[in-house]
Amino acid sequence: MKNDSIRTYHRAASPAGVAAVICAFLSLSLAGCGDSKPQGTVAQAPEVEVVTVHRQAVPVRTELPGRTVAYLVAQVRARVDGIVLKREFEEGSDVKANQLLYRIDPAPYRAALDSAQASLQNAQARLVSATALAQRDRQLIAANAVSKQDLDNAVAAQGEAEAMVASGKAAVETARINLGYTDVVSPISGRVGISQVTQGAYVQAAAATLLSTVQQLDPIYVDLNRSSLAGLQWRRDIVSGTLRVGGPDAAKVQLTLEDGSQYPLAGKLEFTDVTVDSGTGSVTVRAVFPNPDHVLLPGMFVRASIEQGVDEHALLVPQVGVTHDPKGQATVLVVGDDDKVALRTIQATRTSGDQWVVDGGLEDGEKVIVAGLQKVKGGALVRTVEKQPPAASAGLPGARSDRVVASAEK
Repeated sequence: MKNDSIRTYHRAASPAGVAAVICAFLSLSLAGCGDSKPQGTVAQAPEVEVVTVHRQAVPVRTELPGRTVAYLVAQVRARVDGIVLKREFEEGSDVKANQLLYRIDPAPYRAALDSAQASLQNAQARLVSATALAQRDRQLIAANAVSKQDLDNAVAAQGEAEAMVASGKAAVETARINLGYTDVVSPISGRVGISQVTQGAYVQAAAATLLSTVQQLDPIYVDLNRSSLAGLQWRRDIVSGTLRVGGPDAAKVQLTLEDGSQYPLAGKLEFTDVTVDSGTGSVTVRAVFPNPDHVLLPGMFVRASIEQGVDEHALLVPQVGVTHDPKGQATVLVVGDDDKVALRTIQATRTSGDQWVVDGGLEDGEKVIVAGLQKVKGGALVRTVEKQPPAASAGLPGARSDRVVASAEK
């Protein structure tokens, strides 16, 4: 019995027996592997919120710095010599056109007017005499009672008298005008500034003595500086049809004041200068604004947003969905038809409200991830939910769009 056990052990321990045992073990193991299943379940694909971009008309705006300029500026200057007798206005007040501002001593000019009128009367009397003499000589020449030379002299004397009357009338008018200049009036309606002279000051017409300045503030101009390169691109876009200029919604201007507040009234673009400043390489763009409350004063620094046209085929992407790579290039994550994420580089150089205007890198109808970017990367599978417009989700917290793309599990 013992010998039989020993023989059995030796057969099992022989190389052939060991090989057989190993083969049997491996066969059982492989058969078991074929029937096994992974432990747990497949993780669910992350859910992201997307926006489907479509081409649409978007206003093209440009922000430019500038300063306010009075609509009309009139320097009140002396037009006759004399002593200022009285100032008839309060500095900083509003005045009307032709309102009296200063009185200059009129006595010398009133006397000059009287003298001119007397000279005119003398000339008119001489004209009466010369006219009568010429008429009499014309009658006598037919009877040879006077010579032809006497008639010629009488006609010449009549003409000289007529010229003296005309000169006298001009002298009277000049004297009357100078007398009128002693009452200095405002040439325009507006706000008068500081008086440069006081009562008793001597002013001169030859020196054009400055008395004060009147400025019209309603409406008011805003002169903006724009680079000539930007203006060139603008004109090219208009010619190519990329931008539409004109109509009631074109060339509107909004102002931001020095303290960052928005000026409540909109202005309109008046014109763009045709001359480029050789020192700065810029051109002047002038806009006009209503200013009924005189909030805008000449010389204020402002920033203007000009709606210079409409891009009819713009793609808008919310700013939250746009990031920048280390090179500074704008990028977005796009979800394809296979529910896979792809990193896309786009061309976006300007904004419209809270959205980037994309000039290249995206196509109409593509889906851009705007929420959940931190959960995914390029090549990942996702489940997408369309972002609702604010108006659609108002009053419905947690509501989602019914437009849901099939998940990666299908």
